[in-house]
Amino acid sequence: MASSQQRVVSPYPHRLGGHCGSGAMRDLLEWAGLGWNGPPDEGLVFALSGSLDLAYVRDTELMPPIYLVGRGGDLETDLPMRLGAAVSVHATDDPSEGWAWVRDSIQRGRPALVWADIAELPYLRVQLQMSRHDIVVIGYDDEHQIAHVVDNDREDVQMVPYDALAKARSSQGFPVPTRHTFFDIEWPQKLPDLTVASRAAFAQAAAAMTASDGPSIVSGSDTAVGATGLAAVDLFADDLPRWPEVFPDDVLHLLLLGLRAFVEKAGTGGGLFRKLLASGAHNIARLTDDSAAAAVSDSARRCAATWSQVASLARSNGAPARERAREAARVAATLPKLERELVRALEAAGAATNTRAVVW
Repeated sequence: MASSQQRVVSPYPHRLGGHCGSGAMRDLLEWAGLGWNGPPDEGLVFALSGSLDLAYVRDTELMPPIYLVGRGGDLETDLPMRLGAAVSVHATDDPSEGWAWVRDSIQRGRPALVWADIAELPYLRVQLQMSRHDIVVIGYDDEHQIAHVVDNDREDVQMVPYDALAKARSSQGFPVPTRHTFFDIEWPQKLPDLTVASRAAFAQAAAAMTASDGPSIVSGSDTAVGATGLAAVDLFADDLPRWPEVFPDDVLHLLLLGLRAFVEKAGTGGGLFRKLLASGAHNIARLTDDSAAAAVSDSARRCAATWSQVASLARSNGAPARERAREAARVAATLPKLERELVRALEAAGAATNTRAVVW
C-alpha cells in the first residue's frame, strides 16, 4: 500500500475523449464497473446527460467578441444523478481546503473530478481561458509535489506540479471563477433501466432547447446580443450575415477562425456536440430497440454535419473573409429548421413507449 505521502488510484481506465465532461464521466463509469452490456462509450454518456443546448453571444465586451457553445452547464451533476449516484459539489477560495478534498478522495481510493482552467494547465499549452474544464486527479506525490491528472485531450496520465494545478483550480477566467470546484460522486452499485434514463435525458434536452432565458454572460452594452436554445439558433443564423457590417476585415477573419474552433475544436466532440448526441442516441436505439432514439440519432447527425459545414466554410482557405462569412451564413440559414426537427425528435423520444428495458 502506498504511504500517505504518495497515493494513486490504480487501475484507472482512460480513453481519449471528444469533450472533457463526457470523456471524464465515461472513464469514471468504467472505473466504477458500470455500463450496459459493457462500459459505455462517450456518446452514450453525453446523450444520457441530457445536456444538449445552445448559447450564442455577440458582445464587444468579451474577448473574443463572440461565444458559441452547444451544451448546458450541469452535465457533471445531471449525468451521475440520473444514473442513481449521489453528487456533492464543493467550492472554496481556500486552496488548502480545495486540495484537501481532492487528497481525501484519493486516499479513499476514489478519483477526484475537478474544474481547471485550460490556460493554466502546462501540458495543454493554450492561451485561451476556459475555467470549466473537467479533469480527473487520480494521484498525488508530496515528495515531488506532483499530481497525477487524467484529461480527455491527452492519452497518458499527466504529471502536473502542485502549484500549476492550484493556479488552474483558482482561476478567475472565463466563464466563471474555478474556485477549486470538486465533484464528490458516490456511484451506485448498478445502473438504472436504460430506457427510463434515456427518456428523461431526451426530454431534458428538448426542454432546454425550447427554453430561452438568455445567457448570463451578456453585458449591458447596447450592441450586445445573446440567446439560448432554439432562440440562439435563430439569432446565430440571423446575425452571422451581419458580421461583415459589424467587424473590420482583420477582426472578421479571426472571428471566422474562432467560429470553426467553437464548433469543431473546443472540446465539442465535433459538430457542436451534436455528433456526440448522434452516437449516443444510436447506441440507445441499438440497446433498447427504440425507433424514437434512432430518429434522434439521424436528426442529430444532420445537425452536426451542417454545423461542421458552416465551420469548414468559415475557415481560412485563401478566400477573403467577407466571402467566407457569406458562404458560411448561407449554410447557417438552414440550421433553424434542422434544430427544430432535432427538438421534435427529442420530445418524441422523451415520451416513447416502444422500447425494451436494459438494466445492468
